[in-house]
Amino acid sequence: MSGAAETERDQAVLMDDYEAGELAIEFDDKEPEDLLAWAFERFHPRLAIVTSFQIDTLVLIDMACQINRDVRVITVDTGRLPQETHDLIDRVRQKYGIEVEVRYPEAAHVEKMVRRNGMNLFRESVEKRLLCCHIRKVLPLQKALEDLDAWVTGLRRDQWATRSNIRKIDLDHDHGGIVKLNPLADWTHDDVWAYVREYDVPFHPLYEQGFTSLGCVPCTRPIQPGEDNRAGRWWWETNAPKECGMHCPIETGGFEHEVHAILGDQVDLKNLRD
Repeated sequence: MSGAAETERDQAVLMDDYEAGELAIEFDDKEPEDLLAWAFERFHPRLAIVTSFQIDTLVLIDMACQINRDVRVITVDTGRLPQETHDLIDRVRQKYGIEVEVRYPEAAHVEKMVRRNGMNLFRESVEKRLLCCHIRKVLPLQKALEDLDAWVTGLRRDQWATRSNIRKIDLDHDHGGIVKLNPLADWTHDDVWAYVREYDVPFHPLYEQGFTSLGCVPCTRPIQPGEDNRAGRWWWETNAPKECGMHCPIETGGFEHEVHAILGDQVDLKNLRD
Protein backbone atom coordinates (compact mmCIF):
# COMPACT_ATOMS: atom_id res chain seq x y z
CA MET A 1 0.00 0.00 0.00
CA SER A 2 1.38 3.41 -0.98
CA GLY A 3 2.09 6.10 1.62
CA ALA A 4 -0.75 8.25 0.25
CA ALA A 5 -3.19 5.37 0.42
CA GLU A 6 -2.07 4.52 3.95
CA THR A 7 -2.57 8.13 5.05
CA GLU A 8 -6.01 8.26 3.43
CA ARG A 9 -7.08 5.05 5.16
CA ASP A 10 -5.77 6.20 8.55
CA GLN A 11 -7.65 9.47 8.25
CA ALA A 12 -10.81 7.54 7.45
CA VAL A 13 -10.72 5.34 10.53
CA LEU A 14 -9.31 7.50 13.30
CA MET A 15 -11.56 9.73 15.39
CA ASP A 16 -11.28 12.65 17.79
CA ASP A 17 -12.33 12.85 21.42
CA TYR A 18 -15.68 14.42 20.55
CA GLU A 19 -16.67 11.61 18.20
CA ALA A 20 -15.44 9.01 20.68
CA GLY A 21 -17.60 10.57 23.38
CA GLU A 22 -20.66 10.65 21.14
CA LEU A 23 -20.16 7.02 20.12
CA ALA A 24 -19.64 5.99 23.75
CA ILE A 25 -23.05 7.42 24.58
CA GLU A 26 -24.64 5.80 21.54
CA PHE A 27 -23.31 2.33 22.35
CA ASP A 28 -23.52 2.44 26.14
CA ASP A 29 -26.85 0.61 26.29
CA LYS A 30 -26.24 -1.67 23.32
CA GLU A 31 -25.15 -5.28 23.34
CA PRO A 32 -21.44 -6.11 23.03
CA GLU A 33 -22.12 -7.91 19.74
CA ASP A 34 -23.43 -4.63 18.30
CA LEU A 35 -20.22 -2.85 19.19
CA LEU A 36 -18.06 -5.64 17.81
CA ALA A 37 -19.99 -5.68 14.53
CA TRP A 38 -19.55 -1.92 14.21
CA ALA A 39 -15.85 -2.23 15.04
CA PHE A 40 -15.28 -4.87 12.36
CA GLU A 41 -16.98 -2.66 9.79
CA ARG A 42 -14.98 0.41 10.70
CA PHE A 43 -11.53 -0.86 11.72
CA HIS A 44 -10.93 -4.33 10.31
CA PRO A 45 -8.22 -5.52 9.62
CA ARG A 46 -6.43 -3.04 11.92
CA LEU A 47 -8.49 -4.30 14.85
CA ALA A 48 -7.57 -6.92 17.45
CA ILE A 49 -8.80 -8.47 20.66
CA VAL A 50 -6.01 -8.31 23.24
CA THR A 51 -6.35 -11.06 25.80
CA SER A 52 -4.61 -12.66 28.75
CA PHE A 53 -7.12 -15.52 28.38
CA GLN A 54 -9.23 -14.50 31.31
CA ILE A 55 -12.91 -15.21 31.00
CA ASP A 56 -14.05 -11.79 29.75
CA THR A 57 -11.96 -11.73 26.59
CA LEU A 58 -12.77 -15.38 25.92
CA VAL A 59 -16.42 -14.33 25.76
CA LEU A 60 -15.44 -11.58 23.31
CA ILE A 61 -13.48 -14.01 21.15
CA ASP A 62 -16.55 -16.26 20.98
CA MET A 63 -18.77 -13.31 20.02
CA ALA A 64 -16.30 -12.00 17.46
CA CYS A 65 -15.91 -15.37 15.75
CA GLN A 66 -19.66 -15.48 15.20
CA ILE A 67 -19.37 -12.14 13.39
CA ASN A 68 -16.10 -12.53 11.50
CA ARG A 69 -13.76 -15.52 11.69
CA ASP A 70 -10.95 -13.30 10.44
CA VAL A 71 -10.51 -11.81 13.90
CA ARG A 72 -7.05 -10.94 15.19
CA VAL A 73 -6.29 -12.17 18.70
CA ILE A 74 -3.13 -10.96 20.46
CA THR A 75 -1.69 -12.08 23.78
CA VAL A 76 1.51 -11.40 25.70
CA ASP A 77 3.47 -14.32 27.14
CA THR A 78 5.46 -12.85 30.01
CA GLY A 79 7.64 -15.93 30.41
CA ARG A 80 6.06 -16.73 33.80
CA LEU A 81 2.58 -17.86 32.82
CA PRO A 82 1.11 -21.12 34.13
CA GLN A 83 1.08 -24.13 31.83
CA GLU A 84 -2.72 -24.04 32.00
CA THR A 85 -2.68 -20.74 30.11
CA HIS A 86 -0.58 -22.22 27.31
CA ASP A 87 -2.93 -25.19 27.11
CA LEU A 88 -5.93 -22.87 26.92
CA ILE A 89 -4.36 -20.91 24.04
CA ASP A 90 -4.22 -24.12 22.03
CA ARG A 91 -7.81 -25.01 22.96
CA VAL A 92 -9.00 -21.63 21.70
CA ARG A 93 -7.03 -22.01 18.47
CA GLN A 94 -8.59 -25.41 17.85
CA LYS A 95 -12.16 -24.55 18.83
CA TYR A 96 -12.44 -21.41 16.72
CA GLY A 97 -9.97 -22.18 13.95
CA ILE A 98 -8.10 -18.91 14.50
CA GLU A 99 -4.52 -17.85 14.94
CA VAL A 100 -3.35 -16.37 18.22
CA GLU A 101 -0.52 -13.86 17.92
CA VAL A 102 1.72 -14.46 20.92
CA ARG A 103 4.04 -11.57 21.75
CA TYR A 104 7.04 -11.83 24.08
CA PRO A 105 9.18 -9.40 26.07
CA GLU A 106 12.61 -8.54 24.71
CA ALA A 107 15.00 -11.15 26.08
CA ALA A 108 17.77 -8.57 26.51
CA HIS A 109 15.48 -6.36 28.61
CA VAL A 110 14.43 -9.25 30.85
CA GLU A 111 18.04 -10.38 31.23
CA LYS A 112 19.21 -6.92 32.27
CA MET A 113 16.31 -6.46 34.68
CA VAL A 114 16.98 -9.81 36.38
CA ARG A 115 20.73 -9.21 36.50
CA ARG A 116 20.21 -5.85 38.22
CA ASN A 117 17.32 -6.82 40.51
CA GLY A 118 17.10 -10.60 40.89
CA MET A 119 14.60 -13.20 39.69
CA ASN A 120 11.83 -12.25 42.11
CA LEU A 121 12.27 -8.48 42.22
CA PHE A 122 8.50 -7.97 42.28
CA ARG A 123 8.43 -9.06 45.94
CA GLU A 124 10.76 -6.27 47.09
CA SER A 125 8.73 -3.14 46.38
CA VAL A 126 5.80 -1.80 44.39
CA GLU A 127 8.25 0.03 42.11
CA LYS A 128 10.10 -3.17 41.27
CA ARG A 129 6.84 -5.02 40.71
CA LEU A 130 5.75 -2.31 38.29
CA LEU A 131 9.12 -2.52 36.59
CA CYS A 132 8.69 -6.25 36.07
CA CYS A 133 5.19 -5.72 34.68
CA HIS A 134 6.45 -2.98 32.40
CA ILE A 135 9.26 -5.07 30.92
CA ARG A 136 7.28 -8.30 30.63
CA LYS A 137 3.80 -6.97 29.73
CA VAL A 138 3.50 -3.30 28.91
CA LEU A 139 6.34 -2.92 26.40
CA PRO A 140 5.30 -5.99 24.33
CA LEU A 141 1.74 -4.66 24.33
CA GLN A 142 2.86 -1.23 23.15
CA LYS A 143 4.74 -2.85 20.27
CA ALA A 144 1.72 -4.99 19.34
CA LEU A 145 -0.59 -1.97 19.24
CA GLU A 146 1.63 0.02 16.88
CA ASP A 147 -0.01 -1.39 13.73
CA LEU A 148 -3.60 -1.19 15.01
CA ASP A 149 -6.28 1.46 14.81
CA ALA A 150 -8.41 -0.11 17.55
CA TRP A 151 -8.08 -2.74 20.24
CA VAL A 152 -10.73 -4.66 22.15
CA THR A 153 -10.43 -5.44 25.87
CA GLY A 154 -12.51 -7.31 28.42
CA LEU A 155 -12.53 -4.50 31.00
CA ARG A 156 -15.69 -4.20 33.10
CA ARG A 157 -16.74 -1.42 35.44
CA ASP A 158 -17.37 -3.82 38.31
CA GLN A 159 -13.86 -5.31 38.30
CA TRP A 160 -11.97 -2.68 40.33
CA ALA A 161 -12.19 0.94 41.43
CA THR A 162 -9.84 2.15 38.68
CA ARG A 163 -12.21 0.70 36.08
CA SER A 164 -15.53 1.99 37.43
CA ASN A 165 -15.85 4.80 34.88
CA ILE A 166 -14.61 3.13 31.71
CA ARG A 167 -16.53 3.82 28.50
CA LYS A 168 -17.32 1.31 25.79
CA ILE A 169 -15.53 3.50 23.24
CA ASP A 170 -12.60 5.72 24.08
CA LEU A 171 -9.43 7.13 22.61
CA ASP A 172 -6.31 5.54 24.04
CA HIS A 173 -3.95 8.49 24.26
CA ASP A 174 -1.38 6.34 26.04
CA HIS A 175 -0.98 4.32 22.84
CA GLY A 176 -0.89 6.95 20.13
CA GLY A 177 -4.57 7.88 20.16
CA ILE A 178 -5.88 4.59 18.81
CA VAL A 179 -9.43 3.55 19.70
CA LYS A 180 -9.99 1.38 22.76
CA LEU A 181 -13.16 -0.69 22.87
CA ASN A 182 -14.61 -2.21 26.04
CA PRO A 183 -17.76 -4.04 24.88
CA LEU A 184 -18.40 -5.69 28.27
CA ALA A 185 -18.04 -2.49 30.29
CA ASP A 186 -21.59 -2.67 31.66
CA TRP A 187 -21.66 -6.45 32.18
CA THR A 188 -21.34 -8.10 35.57
CA HIS A 189 -19.44 -11.16 36.70
CA ASP A 190 -22.70 -13.15 36.55
CA ASP A 191 -23.46 -11.92 33.01
CA VAL A 192 -20.10 -13.19 31.80
CA TRP A 193 -20.46 -16.64 33.32
CA ALA A 194 -24.03 -16.97 32.10
CA TYR A 195 -22.75 -16.44 28.55
CA VAL A 196 -19.97 -18.97 29.09
CA ARG A 197 -22.46 -21.63 30.16
CA GLU A 198 -24.92 -20.87 27.36
CA TYR A 199 -22.37 -20.94 24.55
CA ASP A 200 -19.90 -23.48 25.95
CA VAL A 201 -16.98 -21.04 25.91
CA PRO A 202 -13.66 -22.62 26.93
CA PHE A 203 -12.29 -21.15 30.13
CA HIS A 204 -9.19 -21.30 32.29
CA PRO A 205 -9.15 -24.33 34.62
CA LEU A 206 -7.67 -22.27 37.47
CA TYR A 207 -11.04 -20.58 37.92
CA GLU A 208 -12.25 -23.89 39.35
CA GLN A 209 -9.44 -23.75 41.93
CA GLY A 210 -10.51 -20.42 43.43
CA PHE A 211 -8.65 -18.04 41.13
CA THR A 212 -10.68 -15.02 40.01
CA SER A 213 -8.00 -12.96 38.24
CA LEU A 214 -5.21 -14.63 36.33
CA GLY A 215 -1.66 -13.53 35.62
CA CYS A 216 1.88 -14.72 36.19
CA VAL A 217 2.36 -17.72 38.49
CA PRO A 218 4.22 -15.97 41.34
CA CYS A 219 1.87 -12.96 41.33
CA THR A 220 -1.50 -14.70 41.38
CA ARG A 221 -3.25 -16.81 44.01
CA PRO A 222 -6.78 -18.04 44.74
CA ILE A 223 -8.88 -15.60 46.74
CA GLN A 224 -10.15 -16.32 50.23
CA PRO A 225 -13.85 -16.21 51.23
CA GLY A 226 -15.04 -12.60 51.40
CA GLU A 227 -12.11 -11.17 49.47
CA ASP A 228 -12.42 -8.91 46.44
CA ASN A 229 -12.05 -10.59 43.04
CA ARG A 230 -8.66 -8.93 42.46
CA ALA A 231 -7.34 -9.68 45.95
CA GLY A 232 -5.32 -12.56 44.50
CA ARG A 233 -3.11 -10.22 42.50
CA TRP A 234 0.08 -8.94 44.23
CA TRP A 235 -1.55 -9.72 47.58
CA TRP A 236 1.61 -8.89 49.56
CA GLU A 237 1.36 -5.18 48.62
CA THR A 238 -0.39 -2.61 50.82
CA ASN A 239 -2.30 0.36 49.38
CA ALA A 240 -0.91 -0.31 45.91
CA PRO A 241 -2.77 -0.30 42.58
CA LYS A 242 -4.11 -3.67 41.44
CA GLU A 243 -2.92 -2.79 37.93
CA CYS A 244 0.12 -3.72 35.86
CA GLY A 245 0.10 -0.62 33.67
CA MET A 246 -1.40 -2.18 30.55
CA HIS A 247 -4.72 -0.39 31.12
CA CYS A 248 -3.86 2.15 33.80
CA PRO A 249 -0.60 4.11 33.39
CA ILE A 250 1.32 4.37 36.65
CA GLU A 251 4.01 6.89 37.56
CA THR A 252 6.61 6.67 40.33
CA GLY A 253 10.04 8.26 40.37
CA GLY A 254 11.89 5.07 41.28
CA PHE A 255 10.05 3.07 38.64
CA GLU A 256 10.89 5.52 35.86
CA HIS A 257 14.53 5.73 36.93
CA GLU A 258 14.93 1.95 36.79
CA VAL A 259 13.20 1.70 33.42
CA HIS A 260 15.67 4.25 32.08
CA ALA A 261 18.54 2.23 33.51
CA ILE A 262 17.40 -0.87 31.65
CA LEU A 263 16.12 0.57 28.38
CA GLY A 264 18.25 3.70 28.07
CA ASP A 265 17.22 5.96 25.22
CA GLN A 266 14.61 3.46 24.00
CA VAL A 267 12.09 4.44 26.66
CA ASP A 268 9.58 7.24 26.12
CA LEU A 269 8.38 8.48 29.50
CA LYS A 270 5.10 9.77 28.11
CA ASN A 271 4.07 6.11 27.97
CA LEU A 272 4.67 5.78 31.71
CA ARG A 273 2.52 8.68 32.82
CA ASP A 274 -1.19 9.19 33.11
